[in-house]
Amino acid sequence: MHRGFEVVSKYEGKGIHLPYRSTENAAGYDFESSVDMVIPSIWKLGVMNAFKRLHDKSELTTDELKQANSDLKPFLVPTGIKSYMEPNEVLIIANRSSNPLKRGLILPNGIGVIDADYYNNDSNEGEIFVQLFNYSITDYHVKKGDRIAQGIFMPFLLSDQDDANAKQTRTGGFGSSGN
Repeated sequence: MHRGFEVVSKYEGKGIHLPYRSTENAAGYDFESSVDMVIPSIWKLGVMNAFKRLHDKSELTTDELKQANSDLKPFLVPTGIKSYMEPNEVLIIANRSSNPLKRGLILPNGIGVIDADYYNNDSNEGEIFVQLFNYSITDYHVKKGDRIAQGIFMPFLLSDQDDANAKQTRTGGFGSSGN
């Protein structure tokens, strides 16, 4: 096993493309959306009410806080792709440089980290999702096949104390290695 991509079983035969490099010297493999979906503008959601209340130095109710936090959560765009790699490698999911400028889309966590043991996990077979946040004024319509992110394989190093730390075995999918 080295490194590469496979289509998740529930998307087999549904026209999902494996990630690809667009140019000869590209470091990143372009990931496409496996579905059509809308990423709503945060400004159309209830978050503006919370901003106004905060600006006016008014206290937010518990329900208003919950709603504002819900409105500010990113949307998970499925790719229909899983990735295998060596145990000492990671797949970094990064934003496409055109997303913020042309589409108002950002990855709220900066990058995504896909660990080698995410592949074929029990929860979702290791499907890679891209977190997107739309800060533009209008909703953005992602279409199946739109390039939404890029993935870069990288080796990583371990600290001298790594063996002293107890490790658990991954048993789930997205976000399963901790809070």
